[in-house]
Amino acid sequence: MHYEGMIYRPPSEAYSLILQVTAGCAHNKCTFCGMYKDKQFHLKSLQTIEEDLQEARHFYGSRVDRIFLADGDALVLSTEKLMKILTLCRKYFPDVKRIASYGRAGDILRKTDRDLAVLREMGLGIVYLGAESGSETILKHIRKNVTTEELIQAAWKLETARIASSVTLISGLGGQEFLEEHALKSADLISVMKPDYLGFLTLMLEPGTPMKEEVASGQMKLLTPPQVVEEMELFLQHVDSDGTVFRSNHASNYISLRGTLNKDIPLMLSQLRRAKENDIFRTEIMRRL
Repeated sequence: MHYEGMIYRPPSEAYSLILQVTAGCAHNKCTFCGMYKDKQFHLKSLQTIEEDLQEARHFYGSRVDRIFLADGDALVLSTEKLMKILTLCRKYFPDVKRIASYGRAGDILRKTDRDLAVLREMGLGIVYLGAESGSETILKHIRKNVTTEELIQAAWKLETARIASSVTLISGLGGQEFLEEHALKSADLISVMKPDYLGFLTLMLEPGTPMKEEVASGQMKLLTPPQVVEEMELFLQHVDSDGTVFRSNHASNYISLRGTLNKDIPLMLSQLRRAKENDIFRTEIMRRL
C-alpha cells in the first residue's frame, strides 16, 4: 500500500480497509491539532489508488465490509474523482457494505445536493465531521476556519442526501475561561444539527502545537478532571437531539460514557455524579489520542 506518513482514522473505522486518497489535511492550521504535520497536502492519483485496491484485494480476498477514505478531508476531491474512486472500491470489493470519509464543512457545502446524492448511491454511507465546539469564540481561537452556521448547513446537506453524519466535539477545548460557553454553545449546536452520531474526545495536546504553547505560557488553563465532568454535565443537561447515538468512550476521555440522546441522558448524568463523588477518573498515563 502506498501509505504516506502517519495514518489516522475514526475509532469506529478500526476494522476498515484504509484507502489513502489524499495525503494530509488541506487546512491543517487548527491550534490544538498535531496531525498530518509530517506531510504536505496533495491528492493521490487514480493509478495509485487502484494499485492499492488491487493489493488489498490480493491480501484480503473479497472479505472487506468497510472502506475508509483517508486522509483528513477526502471530500475536497471533485465529485467526478470521488465517483471514480467509489467505482473502483466496488470493482475490487463488490460486497463492501459502507464507505466512509472525514469531511470539512466547507467541502460538504461545495457539493450540490445532487453530487451528495450520487455519492450516497455509489456507496458513501457516512461522513465524519469535526465540529470541535459550538462556540464561535472558540472556533475562531483554534483557527478552525468554520462557523456554526456552516456546520449546521453541512449536517443538513448530509441528511438530505441520506448520508449519515458523525460529529466530533472536544471536551476542554475552551479551557477554564470558556468552560460554560463551550458546553452550552455546543449543546445548542448539536440540538440544531441533530447528527446521527456524536463523539466527545477530551483535549490532549501534542508537543509543537500552538495550544500546547498557550498552556505552557499560562495563557490557557486546562480543565481538571472534575471540571471536565462539570462541562459534560452542562452539555447533557441542555442538549436536545433525540435519537443521536452518543459516545464519550475514547481513550482520551477521563470517564467512559455511551448511550442514545435523549433517553439515556439521566443515566449518563448519574454516572458522571458517581465519578465525581468517588474521584474515579482515568489516570493521565492511561489517556491516549
